Amino acid sequence: MAAEAPAPERPITPGYANYVLGILFVVYVFNFIDRQILSILLQSIKEDLGASDTQLGFLAGPAFALFYTFAGIPLARWADLGVRRNVIALGLAVWSAMTAASGLALHFWHLAAARVGVGIGEAACSPPAHSLLSDYFPPERRATALAIYAMGIYVGIMFGYLAGGWIDEFFGWRVAFFVVGLPGVLLAVVLRLTVREPPRGYSEGREVEGDAPGVGEAFRYLWGLRSFRQLSLAGAFMSFAGYGVANWAPTFLIRVHEMGTGAVGTWLGLITGIAGPVGAYLGGRLTDALVRRDPRWYAWIPVGAALLSLPFGCLFLLWPDPQVALLLSIPSTLAGAVWLGPIFSCVQGLVGLRMRAMASAILLFVFNLIGLALGSQTVGILNDRVFADQGIEAIRWSLLAVVVVMNLWAALHFALGARHLRRDLAAA
Repeated sequence: MAAEAPAPERPITPGYANYVLGILFVVYVFNFIDRQILSILLQSIKEDLGASDTQLGFLAGPAFALFYTFAGIPLARWADLGVRRNVIALGLAVWSAMTAASGLALHFWHLAAARVGVGIGEAACSPPAHSLLSDYFPPERRATALAIYAMGIYVGIMFGYLAGGWIDEFFGWRVAFFVVGLPGVLLAVVLRLTVREPPRGYSEGREVEGDAPGVGEAFRYLWGLRSFRQLSLAGAFMSFAGYGVANWAPTFLIRVHEMGTGAVGTWLGLITGIAGPVGAYLGGRLTDALVRRDPRWYAWIPVGAALLSLPFGCLFLLWPDPQVALLLSIPSTLAGAVWLGPIFSCVQGLVGLRMRAMASAILLFVFNLIGLALGSQTVGILNDRVFADQGIEAIRWSLLAVVVVMNLWAALHFALGARHLRRDLAAA
């Protein structure tokens, strides 16, 4: 049930909406700095703590991802019932403090416990942020707004690579965790004091009536939509490949091409921080332009992105010269970011006003349970168990197997999801 949305206490101007988008973008940058800095530090942690590749894969995958994934559901429920801004601010303070605490680890399991805390805190970020932005930006501008927010992934990875690589090289991996973790606590205060909570449905001129559906009801509704099932699985497989490469590419370059952490952080940071945001923004802009003609573009654009990124990802892993290989990774990084805005925007259009944070949480639950939890861990297991006889080359073949299988599998599910989109969006 929906009625006309009430006016907020102070008018929400386009400039203020853009400010909210900007600060949430910065929050998401910090989210991925604190999440991704571990990847550039894996080799140093391995040498200091004596960890195996399987253990390192656990740190980058399940230790973070399982708690991040499962905590997202109750936190999204809280966001759908309460003040979304406060949920984000509290989560930001928690994950920033736990990132800094990672630098105090004296044993592998101490670091694993800190990563659990980071995962729980970061679970409070995207579902309420997606819901907030959907109230600040109307449907015809929403894919672009959510794509700009998603650009924070790549800018965060860039700073994680750059800061982690050079700080590790000069001061050690423990200092890197302190430096990137502590500023987030101050950002949480700024967010809490300057971001206003808009009326739900404000951007569409609607007011929510009735209670938010429970977790079980929301899950049954979404999983009953064939388009949602296919698109969530497609995104999970893209995430599987994306997190596998993002977490292990620095180690690949260090082991196989004998690059230093500073050089690796600079190369990967600049490539990810430039090509990733360009791809995410283009995906959002193209979607907003094309779905007016046919809503199946929500899925067709990601199909093209998954197929385009595949050959360049393979060339990056196979090319013998590291500088050329890194340049060949640019189109893959750009194309691999295109799918985010279309999918998140599409799912916001499939649900009611009181289910938006929960819809994003369930979508991320599928993405992260499969992609984040298993992608990095699988690469570590392949290194130790399947390709171990290849020596330092094992990581090359592990990553190649993951990239080829997962990109093709994702493209198939994106295409299948397109078949049901018009009907499901019309019903919603």
